[in-house]
Amino acid sequence: MTNLLDIDQLRTFIAIAETGSFTKAAEIVNKTQSAVSMQMKRLEERLARPIFVRDGRASKLTEDGARLLDYARRLVKLNVETIAAFSDVVLSGRVRLGVPDDYADRYLPEIMARFSRAYPGVELSVLCEPSVDLIERIDAHEIDLAIVTNCESRRVAETFRRERLLWVTSNRHATHLEERLPLALGRPSCAWRRIAIEQLESVGRPYRLLYSSPNAGAVAAAVLAGLAVSVLPESGLRPGMRVLSATEGFPELPACNIGLVRNSRDSSAPVEALAGYIISSLDNLSETRAAE
Repeated sequence: MTNLLDIDQLRTFIAIAETGSFTKAAEIVNKTQSAVSMQMKRLEERLARPIFVRDGRASKLTEDGARLLDYARRLVKLNVETIAAFSDVVLSGRVRLGVPDDYADRYLPEIMARFSRAYPGVELSVLCEPSVDLIERIDAHEIDLAIVTNCESRRVAETFRRERLLWVTSNRHATHLEERLPLALGRPSCAWRRIAIEQLESVGRPYRLLYSSPNAGAVAAAVLAGLAVSVLPESGLRPGMRVLSATEGFPELPACNIGLVRNSRDSSAPVEALAGYIISSLDNLSETRAAE
């Protein structure tokens, strides 16, 4: 009889592939580094092929490892959905979720609705703050899970979604044509703000920071009113906005990774259930790889 792949091993494999490090992956899956190494040894033995190769201090995928990654993502996602569909376990307790308001309007309603229908006995508490603040709250054990923007991979996160960053303006105004470009951006610690300014300076485009706010809704309002240009992920686009291109003098921006950060002290069943719903609802990496 053919032996089946171990889902836990595949989840660890995905974490290593995303972080390029056995040590960082161990933090994500809450295992020791030796346990992670043993899992990957057994996975390679099962496949009878090497899936990682050392590149300095980093661990990179072999050609077979790259092939496995797409299958692994789909298998882990399907496993989460299957367990949820047939689970008769009545969960109770409380889960504290943090999410930036950039994503709250777009993503949160579906996640909350699906999770509450499946687990009505679990109290879901939601806090909307910028990613940098949510990470601090995770470190202080004030929340259990956080959806965070991880543009520069400064924090170990379970990346499940990738989006383009876009220059946006109002489709009813010509704000982007002003000689000194007015900007509406996040606060100084915002990675998108720094990226936007660096890109403008790289092409010698004069600018002025007209509006600064940690609130995505306030930034969007300034754009829609024709007061300023801003930078948003694809999911942050709103009716009335127009994307600005390189042909209009706006340099291409890097991709933005969206990931899940967990409180290392709390791996309760309700927390893991919510994490599964978030990943299954928002994951677009499997679809991206399949398209490629």
